[in-house]
Amino acid sequence: MRELTKAEEQVMLILWEMKEGIVKDVIEKMEPPKPAYNTVSTVIRVLEGKGFISHKAIGNTHVYFPLITEEQYKHFAFDKVMNNYFENNYQSLVSFLVKEKNMDMQELDELIALAENLKNKK
Repeated sequence: MRELTKAEEQVMLILWEMKEGIVKDVIEKMEPPKPAYNTVSTVIRVLEGKGFISHKAIGNTHVYFPLITEEQYKHFAFDKVMNNYFENNYQSLVSFLVKEKNMDMQELDELIALAENLKNKK
């Protein structure tokens, strides 16, 4: 799996939400200023080439749908962040969240409870 550009990610988020759609449907879901039809069509072709989406032909129209789930991409993106920025160390990630993102005590308690719950299940 490869990392998505901002434009590709925007299209994928829309396709994940819609489950399938034509280029016009994707454009309608985009925030203004809306890109040109050809721009979105090009991004969709690139995503298809990368293996993120496919299409089915209905008459002269291509209906596009995701091949990669949003959950699969989240795991990929998270693993990349963990590896590149936190050296795969979850303690470093939690420390960053607490110090830099002002994680409050309730959120931290919930995270600890979740970790303890997962630990007890193993």
